[in-house]
Amino acid sequence: MGTITDNAIQQLQQQRLLLQLEYETEKAAYRQQTESIGIGRQVKRGDAWWPLRVGKSYYNSMNQLAVEVFRTTDTDVEHNFEFGRPVVFFSIDTIGTIGTIDTINPKDPGKAAIRYFKFTGIVSYVDGDRMVVTVPDNAPLIDLQGSVNVGVQLSFDETSYRMMMDALDRAMRSKGRLAYLRDLFYSHRKAETFVFQPMHFPYLNTTQEQAVNEVLRAKDVAVVHGPPGTGKTTTLVEAIRETLMRESQVLVCAQSNMAVDWISEKLVDRGINVLRIGNPTRVNDKMLSFTYERRFESHPDYPQLWALRKAIRELRGKRRDLRGEKYHQKLESLKSRATELEIRINSELFGEARVIASTLVGSAHRLLDGQKFGTLFVDEAAQALEAACWIPMRRVSRVVLAGDHCQLPPTVKSIAALKAGLGKTLMERIVENHPEVVTLLKIQYRMNDDIMRFSSDYFYQGQVESAPEVRFRSILDLDVAMEWRDTGEMRNEELGMRNEAAPSFKEEFVGESYGRINKAEAELTLDTLQQYFERIGKQRLLDERVDVGIISPYRAQVQYLRRLLMKREFFKPFRRQISVNTVDGFQGQERDVILISMVRSNDEGQIGFLRDLRRMNVAITRARMKVIILGNRQTLTRHPFYRQLWQYIARLSE
Repeated sequence: MGTITDNAIQQLQQQRLLLQLEYETEKAAYRQQTESIGIGRQVKRGDAWWPLRVGKSYYNSMNQLAVEVFRTTDTDVEHNFEFGRPVVFFSIDTIGTIGTIDTINPKDPGKAAIRYFKFTGIVSYVDGDRMVVTVPDNAPLIDLQGSVNVGVQLSFDETSYRMMMDALDRAMRSKGRLAYLRDLFYSHRKAETFVFQPMHFPYLNTTQEQAVNEVLRAKDVAVVHGPPGTGKTTTLVEAIRETLMRESQVLVCAQSNMAVDWISEKLVDRGINVLRIGNPTRVNDKMLSFTYERRFESHPDYPQLWALRKAIRELRGKRRDLRGEKYHQKLESLKSRATELEIRINSELFGEARVIASTLVGSAHRLLDGQKFGTLFVDEAAQALEAACWIPMRRVSRVVLAGDHCQLPPTVKSIAALKAGLGKTLMERIVENHPEVVTLLKIQYRMNDDIMRFSSDYFYQGQVESAPEVRFRSILDLDVAMEWRDTGEMRNEELGMRNEAAPSFKEEFVGESYGRINKAEAELTLDTLQQYFERIGKQRLLDERVDVGIISPYRAQVQYLRRLLMKREFFKPFRRQISVNTVDGFQGQERDVILISMVRSNDEGQIGFLRDLRRMNVAITRARMKVIILGNRQTLTRHPFYRQLWQYIARLSE
């Protein structure tokens, strides 16, 4: 027995060391970036807003001081601000004349200086170009509101790391149920199950039905492995509904706010009372209606609580005028009444909710202190670092993981930590150690069979099949579902010359740590889309709302493509139907047509992080009816995966 425990603790210690390494790497990168990258580039990367308009400040329903800020420039840039992320405010004092904002160097006051405000805020929510940030009570907001050239940038996220480290420490120290799960996950000891006759769900297919039954039978752990388009969310929602027939409340978590929103919305649509801890990424009434904050505000006792809090703040402001004893007595009396009310409201809100939903890190929120649940459901589990999954685990007695480890992995910045195994998720570990608890969903409802077949054969041992209703879906008759336009061939054929034109389709490097770009390929991508649109016809495109995703693995290329798209008159009527984003930006989404601009084109066959094939799996499988890849075959097909893909697509056209 001791050896299983020792091995588990040893591996968790290794995780902790790697997490520490990732923490140091990210912190150093953040510091270096802040000092050298220039605010202008951070704005373009979506990590800063500058200059800002600072709006009003107020106390929110959680009794936190909040300030509103508005983005005034670069509003077309997709930003990375979302609920729970730490931010810092700064102002730029220009001295003398300066060139562009990118030339501002905080170490060279001859030009300009960046002055950081000495407090950290937390994003409460973002709605378009308006953001609400909560700040400490003593934050100098008058100073902030009175400054010119104010900006806000993402800060280094100490809190998430601290919570993950604490969770690993707790797992290593633990006794009881948490220790049992720890030892189980790190060994081949058999997971326990209940025994009962399978239940039948008429609106699920056989593998979805099997997955729900396996979830209900699991005493310890179950894994729902959902390849693209196989209805993982549908299955998970059903499993949660059935679990709620047996348990009064469950905890549902995911790595990202977006994934939590998605599953919460589906549960609410099925009539389940969800209490969402944290704010949604899309700020609309439907999403906000199930957040804790909105429910708290609309509780009948809230006005009374608000009045008490206001009285406490006013009393603190008059402290000098009141004598010691009397002041403290009055303050304590108000505080205890406010606390009592708050506890009452909370217990009512938590009492009536069937599902508590939050991000993995959000599950450490003080609101959940002391709460216990029978089951934890983790969606998109293959995108979460293992340490993050241990955060909510202390509150539960069994775990259900859903996701696909053949799609996007967790983000790891430290190459050394990645090589040493930090990128290996808890879901992968359980799939490896306990294949008996895994159910693979095998019928997909999204893609034309020719698009799905390559992904199924390469990533899922050919086990995924297409539902009959989507097998032959296409926009045009006799259309080939997948094409690859080789930019290496293009230049010779189309430009009627040999390699003199080679540089035109070569990748370029823009700015340090900003990424790669291939301008000629971006133009070709839009030309190709235009030709395809012309074949379909304008009226049909608009009537049938044919939607398109243009994907590039490189952010610089995405931004370049967006700018080109805005300039092209031809695409004006279809703007709402076309979205351009990175692979990560399209996670969980689907489109009728997908174009993928691969960018890499060099004589050395260097393909950088295109070697992470899971990203390519995500990109291809976003498409319902058509995939067009644009890339240099010679550069890419030196890698066996791209060679197989090229051959597969060539066979389709025969």
